[in-house]
Amino acid sequence: MGFQVVSGAMMLCSFGTAPGSLIVLPKNKVMAGNMPAANIMDYIPFVNIPPFVMCNSVANPATKRPPPVFFTPAPCTPVIAAPWIPGAPTKLIANMPALTDSCKCICTLGGGVISIVFAGQVQVQVS
Repeated sequence: MGFQVVSGAMMLCSFGTAPGSLIVLPKNKVMAGNMPAANIMDYIPFVNIPPFVMCNSVANPATKRPPPVFFTPAPCTPVIAAPWIPGAPTKLIANMPALTDSCKCICTLGGGVISIVFAGQVQVQVS
């Protein structure tokens, strides 16, 4: 059982240099802990997932440099092509699985794994 993720939840990217806050628009009309509740479709870059300041992934084309440097961190540009997984199988928000604090998504630009480190509230649990 995990906590329902809401707007303001803290996220980390495995290649980012700083945490970010999830942005959940109130379009789903569901609240948890007095904040808009998220579902797995809240993964849109810059709308829901802001940049994580700088990217440290060697897979990110923007970090590659010519010899002798080879690598320099670059500004983070999240590129997420698929929803959060796995979602809560028994709780739907706007006909999609609810987003829990155990869900992850992948940045396709650098290969970073984005995870929830704090759901934004501790009152509502979902399974």
